[in-house]
Amino acid sequence: MKLDELVGEYADIEERLADPSVHADQSAARRLGKRYAELTPIVQAYRELEQVGNDYETAMELASEDPAFAEEAKELTRRRGELEERLRRLLVPRDPNDDKDVILEIKAGEGGEESALFAGDLLRMYLRYAERRQWRTEIIDATHSDLGGYKDVTVAVKARGNPAPGEGVWAQLKFEGGVHRVQRVPVTESQGRIHTSAAGVLVMPEAEAVEIEVNDNDIRVDVFRSSGPGGQSVNTTDSAVRITHLPTGIVVSCQNEKSQLQNKEQAMRVLRARLLADAQERADAEAQAERKSQVRTVDRSERVRTYNFPENRISDHRVGFKAYNLDQVIDGALDDVLRALLDADMAERLSQAQA
Repeated sequence: MKLDELVGEYADIEERLADPSVHADQSAARRLGKRYAELTPIVQAYRELEQVGNDYETAMELASEDPAFAEEAKELTRRRGELEERLRRLLVPRDPNDDKDVILEIKAGEGGEESALFAGDLLRMYLRYAERRQWRTEIIDATHSDLGGYKDVTVAVKARGNPAPGEGVWAQLKFEGGVHRVQRVPVTESQGRIHTSAAGVLVMPEAEAVEIEVNDNDIRVDVFRSSGPGGQSVNTTDSAVRITHLPTGIVVSCQNEKSQLQNKEQAMRVLRARLLADAQERADAEAQAERKSQVRTVDRSERVRTYNFPENRISDHRVGFKAYNLDQVIDGALDDVLRALLDADMAERLSQAQA
């Protein structure tokens, strides 16, 4: 769509949002508000670019009379270049899921108890990062290990209100999926030797019920008794729920809640997210679109990131990012790591847009 068409759409939405009758339909009002928020930075940059262009022409006309205007024209030329680059980036097609919340799963892999402890470290890292962003988090399901780690854990991460374009939870965390490798001396190691283990992370945009409709005939629901570390019983009722989606074979279980109904509702949230991710992957494959796939097997050889504790080093192998502030990153200071991934993605999308 051309810039003048986007400006026209923006003006139309602005007028519609000023009409009180539009807000009688909250769903429609939210859709308009979302689109308005998407277009606002584009229109603002476009209008500023127009103003800078007019100012530049005026400065050039007056430059012959006053050298100060020649200097101003140089500064306006620099500013115009910045705005053109900003507009170019804003006009690159966005990921339609960028403003969605996410379901994040962490699973221990190779390394036994050390891997489970590392999975717990990753969980705390994401929880603390979410706290820094003032996002809400909710542990949906978790299986603890004997030493206090996690064999697997599922957490929902939600933004508060309507995030600005590019600032949604999925927009920030979508590249976290894959195998995360840790190198350190485990608590179980008596001779001080450095061990390597891994944990897998899967990030999925959370699907609304209206987006993914699950037919009751397509699922099998099994109930069982919840258990804790070492198999110790958590309760004496069959409240845990396992849902199998028969057409795809996807299996989701949840045992954190006290009631069978609550566990089923939580499991359905995860199932819808997995089905949405599965549907998008198949659609991308059919369109032959190149998509960075997330690793679903916890194999150390397919790592995306390494956390080296002895050297206090964090390395992301996909973009060559390396820093020596692992202690801060593991405490939730993920901004630099995520920015490197997002910048690389933007560069790739800009390259594709120009091709």
